[in-house]
Parts: sequence; C-alpha cells; structure tokens
Amino acid sequence: MGASIGGGGGESAGAAAVVLPEAAGAATRAPGDGAGPPSAGRRSLGPVALVVAGGLSVQFGAAVAVLLMPRAGALGVVTLRLVLAALVLFVICRPRLRGHSRADWATVITFGAVLSGMNMLFYQAVDRIPLGAAVTLEVLGPLALSVIVSRRLVNLLWAGLALGGVVLLSGGGFDRLDPVGAGYALAAGGMWAAYIIFSARTGRRFPQADGLALAMGFGALLSLPFGLVEAGSRLFVPSTLGLGLAVALMSSVLPYTLELLALRRLPAATFAVLMSLEPAIAATAGFLVLHQALSPSEGLAIVLVVVASMGAVRTQAAAKRPALPG
Repeated sequence: MGASIGGGGGESAGAAAVVLPEAAGAATRAPGDGAGPPSAGRRSLGPVALVVAGGLSVQFGAAVAVLLMPRAGALGVVTLRLVLAALVLFVICRPRLRGHSRADWATVITFGAVLSGMNMLFYQAVDRIPLGAAVTLEVLGPLALSVIVSRRLVNLLWAGLALGGVVLLSGGGFDRLDPVGAGYALAAGGMWAAYIIFSARTGRRFPQADGLALAMGFGALLSLPFGLVEAGSRLFVPSTLGLGLAVALMSSVLPYTLELLALRRLPAATFAVLMSLEPAIAATAGFLVLHQALSPSEGLAIVLVVVASMGAVRTQAAAKRPALPG
C-alpha cells in the first residue's frame, strides 16, 4: 500500500505507481537527476533488482503489519508505521521548515493527509481480506487514473482485463471476500491515485526527499489520535514498538531508498511497469508469511490485473515517445 511511500499500502518513493511515468519519476528524482541518455548502466539488471527488492520490502512489510494487528489494531499499526517512518526520515533528510510558500505547504499538507488516509484504509482492508486480494483491488485506483489520463482506445482493453480480474477475484460477489474489506481496498485505491498526483507535485516543489519527510510527519500527526484511541498504551510495549519500527523501515524507508537509487539509472516507464507487479508480490508475501493460499481463479485474477497495469503503462509510455521523422 500500498503504498508507496503505498500503497500496496505503500508510499514508496516512486509513488508506488502504475500510472503516469512522469509522475513516478517526478516523485522520486531530485532536481537535476534526470533519466539521462541510454547507457550500459540503464540496461543492467542492477536498477531492476533494486526496484524488485523495494517491492518485496513493501509487501513483506505489509505482511508483518498484519501479524502486528492483533497487538495494536489496524489503526495502531498505521500510527506506528507513519510516526516511526517520519522520525527516521526527519533524522536522515533534516528538511527545512522555513522558506516555503503557502502553495508549497498546501501541497505537502494535502499530500500528508492523502498519505494518512491511504494507509488507514489499506490496513483496514488487510485486516479483513487477504493481502494479495487487497493490493489487487487497491491497484485499480492508479490503473483507472492511467486509463483516464491517457484517453487512448487501447486502454479500454486494459480496463476490461482489470475488470475481468476483479470479477474473478470476487467470485461473482464481494460477499465472499468480505464486502467491507473490499470496500476499504477500493477506497485505498482511490487515495493511491490521489497520492500519486500529490507525490509528483511535492517532488517538484521540494528538494530531495524533504517534501516526503514533511508529508509523512503531517500524516503521522493525523493518524496519532486514531491509533491512540484504538490501541492506547499497547502502542508503547517494547516488542510492539520493535515490530512497528520493522514495518516502518520495510514499508517506507528501505523501499524509498532503493527506488531513489534505481530511478537515477532506470527509465520511469520501466519503473512503473515493475511496480505493476505489486499484487503478485503481495500474494506471495501473504502465502509465505500469513499462509494465505490462493485458489486458481484468484491467481488468474491477479495475473489479469498485473497484465492490465503493465499494458496501460506501456501504452502511455509509447504515446509519449516522439515519432521518428519519416
């Protein structure tokens, strides 16, 4: 949640995006980094490995968060994740608090509110439905944004594939999944789409990861009352804090760092395609950590949504490529 730093419940640096390639890049690259001309480094597997490692970190972090929920509740886990991630990012980034315009602050505050809402909705979802199903439903938000922005006829094919995946996943009705959990996941997907937009805007207004650190801090403050009401003093048990720190590092800090390094040598469109694998990674994490087995139809549903996400990204990237002179 992710997102990235998610969805897949993540709010990872690339906006955990399966949408606009330029949004993914803008959210992560520092001013002046740029993608640069094609090079041997770009073609190497190194940056790809970094992105995949970031995705694994996000989704296995989400699996650890599910294990933590009996101790702190879904909202308590969100609070631990955001507060601890904010503290780590503030120590690392040391963002400037002065010298920003009202428009800058409005952008970063909105980004923080979206970040907090996305995480609260996503963790409410994974508290009720399997992790792979939750991420598959959540990714529909960025996918819908990509289809709407592109306005290309071929994207109707990708939308149809994704719809077919959702029908398979629901088994003909979301009551099999728990309609409340499915609703939370879909709502988190809508917030994920908004997250991508405001992540890109924040990346353009703030240097390095300063905007992300400030947004994370504001999101942590918003989530704090909800976590305290749900978990109270249980949030401060040392073992719970330790697991919460693991979730914060795995789902926020580590994937952000890996994706930041990767995007300096990887085309943003390729990055976005790799991020489309999030539902499959989430299903794997759910199986290995939470023992959430998939039926054949659920596995096919995830494949359809992953293919639809990849197709939408590649279509949009192709549309942005300048035509060669004839």
